[in-house]
Formats: sequence, structure tokens, C-alpha cells
Amino acid sequence: MTDISSRKDDHIQLALKPDHQGADSGFDRLMFEPNALPQMALTDIDSTAQFLGRSIAAPFLIGAMTGGTNNANIINQHLAEASEACNIPMALGSQRAALELGLKQNLRQWAPKAILLGNLGATQLQQQGVDLAKKAVESVSANALVIHLNPLQELVQPNGDRDWNYVLEAIAEAQHQLNVPLIVKEVGAGIGPGTAKKLSKAGIQWVELAGRGGTSWASIELARNGSATEQEIAAPFIDWGMDTVDLIPRVRATCPELSLIGSGGIRHGLDIARCIRLGAQMTALAQPFLAPALESTEAVVEKITILREQLHWAMFLTGSKDLSTLAQAPVQ
Repeated sequence: MTDISSRKDDHIQLALKPDHQGADSGFDRLMFEPNALPQMALTDIDSTAQFLGRSIAAPFLIGAMTGGTNNANIINQHLAEASEACNIPMALGSQRAALELGLKQNLRQWAPKAILLGNLGATQLQQQGVDLAKKAVESVSANALVIHLNPLQELVQPNGDRDWNYVLEAIAEAQHQLNVPLIVKEVGAGIGPGTAKKLSKAGIQWVELAGRGGTSWASIELARNGSATEQEIAAPFIDWGMDTVDLIPRVRATCPELSLIGSGGIRHGLDIARCIRLGAQMTALAQPFLAPALESTEAVVEKITILREQLHWAMFLTGSKDLSTLAQAPVQ
């Protein structure tokens, strides 16, 4: 097993542990005003959303998790089959390992019609250019490409990328040359208004905020790093970042032209509803799907069904027949 595939397997196991999950995502601070007279039937609820020009079953996607190992292939097969069955988009984990190791990525055999999002790290794009991005898209026939920003994770990670010069320029170039949309995301510290504005000026339309409160990749990398010195350096930064519940309204106010994906600590359908109310067009969840994905396609489908039904309950209890009404629902 190569170093990079071994690291990916470590990530899977560590991401399942509560030690590496944020203690408080902040979503509980947003309380809807209860509507005791919904004046509708639960079956009247319409949670369909528009994403990348297509209609999907609900405003959430299966967030980026893993890739490049045998375990990852099994996980991604279950996720892709569930994505296809439920009409819910799926984001791949980083494709770096698969591309560097020459591994086949057969997701389209499991999800021929689903919206699939490719995924590369920003520093891989900076170092290897648009050709790598094109390979990532072509290898899975992706509908869009996610570029993930992870400067803190790279600092904590042994031999991580420390040179972030010209990353924004690389993103802008890829946005110009690719024939699919680019989505830029963080991995757990959040994208604030300043960074969002720079991305907007570079031509990016979709931004996944990925705030603090979900899986801490800095904590995971720190757990893999046995150096006492490195652990002491990193310790004050494990909770670095901003909560998604704070980021969504701030970025929405600063960059109304952007389409926002809320993520980072979303654990159930009520959190999805809260993101929509705060101003996001979409949401993404990864960790809640990891254990089901290790089990079976059916377990992932069941998790999607539960999340969608929880969202419907939130809409019913706020008197919101559709997402546009939910976005204006009274809050306490």
C-alpha cells in the first residue's frame, strides 16, 4: 500500500470517531418559530431543488469523503448507487490518489445519470495545472469539479503543501478553461466573506462554506502525526475557523451573486432546513453517510430517506410548502 492510500484508509477510520468531530456546530442557535397551524398536509411538501441546471429530490448532496483505496471504492460504489436511486448529487473525495496511482474510477457504471462532482485539492491544481483538472473531470464524466481549500490541514499534515502562492490564479484559469462549473469549498474552517469575494471576482459561481463543527481534518492529521513538537505547534489551531451558521448570512450579505452550499456540522434534516433559512441554496453532508456507506447501498438510501423526511417535518412545522417559503420562515 502506498503512503497516500494508507493515509486515505487512516482518514476513513479516524473520521468515524467522535474525537474528531466538532463539539458544537452552532446550528442549535437558530430556532424556527413554531407554526401550530400549518394549513397543509405533509404530502403537500415539495422539497425539490435546482442544482447545476437540473432538478434534484432535495437541497442536499452527499459530501466529499474519500478515494484512492479499496475501502474507498466500496464506499463510493454504495454512495453512487444511492445517489442514482434517490436523485441526490454526490461529490467524490479527492481524486489525487486515484489519478496518481492510475486507478480506474468507475462511478458512472453505478450512477449513469446522477450529478457527480469531481474533486481536487487547490495545491494540486496550482502545481499541475488545468490538465490535471481536465483528467479529474474526464475520468468520472463529472458534471462539475470541486476544488478544496485546506491550508490548515496541509500545515498539520506531515509533508503537507506549505506554498499557497498563485492558488487563486490557478482556480481562475481552471474556471476559464474547463467546460464544467467549478465549485470551491473549504474542508472545515470555513470560507469567509473576504475569500468568497475573491472567488466571485475569479468567476466562481458556487461556493461550499464548510465551516467549523463537522469533521476536523486538522484533528485527524494531528492524530496521524506522532511528533510531539508538531502536536504542540498545532494544538491551538484545532478549533480554527468559523461556524457555518455565522458564515452563511455574512457571505450572503457580502456576495449576493454567489450560490452557497452550507456544510460543516450538518447532522440531520433540521440542520438542512436551517441552512436554507440562513440563505444557502444547497447543503452537503459527509460524515453522516460514512458508516452507512461502509455497510451497503441500502443503508445509504435509508439515510437519504431519513434526512429528506426530517427536512419535510421542518417544512411542515414552519408552514413551508416549498424551499422558497422555508427561506423566509419566521425565526425566534
